[in-house]
Amino acid sequence: MTHDSQSRPLVLGDGRISGYLSIALGVLSTLGVLCFRFPDLLTTPSLRAGYDLDWMRILLGAGMLFSVGFGLLTFILGRQRKLGAIGVLLTLLAFWLGGAGVQVGPRYDIRTYIGLDWFILDLLMSAIVFIFLEKIMPRAREQAVLRPDFWHDARYFAFNHLAIGIFLFVGTILVPSLFSWSINAGLQAWFRDLPGVVQFVTVLVLADLIEYAIHRSMHEIPALWRFHAVHHSVEHMDWLAGSRLHILEPLVTRAMVMLPAFILGAEPGPMLAYVVFAGFQAGLIHANVGVNFGPLEHLFATPRYHHWHHSSDREAIDVNYAAHLPFIDRLFGTHHLPAERWPERYGVVGDPLPKGMLRQFAYPFRRKPKTG
Repeated sequence: MTHDSQSRPLVLGDGRISGYLSIALGVLSTLGVLCFRFPDLLTTPSLRAGYDLDWMRILLGAGMLFSVGFGLLTFILGRQRKLGAIGVLLTLLAFWLGGAGVQVGPRYDIRTYIGLDWFILDLLMSAIVFIFLEKIMPRAREQAVLRPDFWHDARYFAFNHLAIGIFLFVGTILVPSLFSWSINAGLQAWFRDLPGVVQFVTVLVLADLIEYAIHRSMHEIPALWRFHAVHHSVEHMDWLAGSRLHILEPLVTRAMVMLPAFILGAEPGPMLAYVVFAGFQAGLIHANVGVNFGPLEHLFATPRYHHWHHSSDREAIDVNYAAHLPFIDRLFGTHHLPAERWPERYGVVGDPLPKGMLRQFAYPFRRKPKTG
């Protein structure tokens, strides 16, 4: 796909919108059927336990129906028929594999899995919510949905979601085993007796303090910065930009931010609320959304707040490390939010990073070229 086709705005009637939607829904429908057929291998145990199979089948059937409908629309419009044909063929593959009536496959006693269901659900919800917000209240109106590097960051989105099994293994098994000595039954019993809201706020504050420390270290320690520079190589901010992360960064960060909740023994409800809140805010603060949040900007990290962190403007270097709560940056003297202003440029300062996900994964391990 050419750079021009990526950055050219999508226009109603040119067939690309219906073609892309048909392909996307065709792919997700096929993956959804596979999740039914191989649940233990492809789905996330914590999510699988809460599924209503009837609703999942309805969602799968709707995805297949809309995929075919959008595919046929490309033929009616007489444009981008190839995209529509691919979408319809993908849906036929989903139907051949069992469609919405597919039976749940055999169960296996395995501990490793691929988070395909998390990828499907998060992609659907994130795309619907954030693309809608970016179109009705954009920060950069000229930025197309398929902006430069869109497909590059889409690959990061897919990789990080499909690797959720690795992240959860580190966060829920490896780290707890290393810190089992820190468990105090009396402390956990006291904490679990607190109201759910208090548990949620406590976990949020402690997690953000740890994330602040890790994040700031990645900026101030040169060896760590080479890993974090992958994330800062984003030059066009939108809901996908937050997915561009070196594989080792979320392995460390996601495990360590959950450590306070593990030590305190937080109840599942407050923990789920934190995970949902953190996931939504991660997409929002990177999004191409230019809305003024008013007083909320002092309470929570917003797009304008985090865009300044990603800016390559001189005044924005090494500021706004907090992921959720700006008061932490105020506490440590790294807060920067000029009234009514947004940054001009994004990306790393100095030499650009190589293109391509694998090259960027290898970037921190490359020997620096000699100067002088």
